[in-house]
Amino acid sequence: MTAEHRSQRQLFAIDLRQPGVRAERGGWAAAGMRATETGTARFDRATARPIGEPGQYLTRPGFWHGGIGVAACWLGGARKVAGVLHQRAADRPDDELTLMHLGAVDAMLAGGRSMLEQAAITVDAAPKDAVAARLTAHQVRWGVEQIATAVVDRVNRALGPGPLVHDREHSRAVADLTVYIRQSHADRDLVELGRLAVERHASDEQPPLAVMPGNSDGNSTVIPSAIPTEILR
Repeated sequence: MTAEHRSQRQLFAIDLRQPGVRAERGGWAAAGMRATETGTARFDRATARPIGEPGQYLTRPGFWHGGIGVAACWLGGARKVAGVLHQRAADRPDDELTLMHLGAVDAMLAGGRSMLEQAAITVDAAPKDAVAARLTAHQVRWGVEQIATAVVDRVNRALGPGPLVHDREHSRAVADLTVYIRQSHADRDLVELGRLAVERHASDEQPPLAVMPGNSDGNSTVIPSAIPTEILR
């Protein structure tokens, strides 16, 4: 588990069988993710073994790689929610409104998949780059959250309340996804992503400018010198 230590978050290993640990059940009121049996643990003078240094748990690249993995689960949940829309379109191939909603959902899910595939390439290229991992995680998590939220809304608008009240599997999928995507820190993550974007922009090297000979009107043309000369001919 993690806990505050020296004003920073630190990871600890705790033997849950010791007398100072008590598990509690029954505090999960939401219908979403009820099957996880998430409970509360109470600690009373329990002993713990620190793992790593204070702050290291959140700064290591693997933490952010794991955050991208959570976004992949969100996208999988969104695909599950979209299943009833696929079925309705198959049952009513001439219903253009259903096809329109399905087309929008399909495009959004494809965009999320592309985002995750690109993130995998970025991670594999620099698995120990904590800065890249943090930036990529924030970008992907925000993007996939928007897609998952939009898919739920689009399916609800397309099909109305019927599947939510009569299809137990679909209703559970919507409830689970709605709770799960709230693991996102939402606008707080956007603030952090903005800071990271500023840092990245400041560190990016701007290509030098080159001045080409004058045009027919006598003016010079200013272009980035990074453009291959073949393109200029």
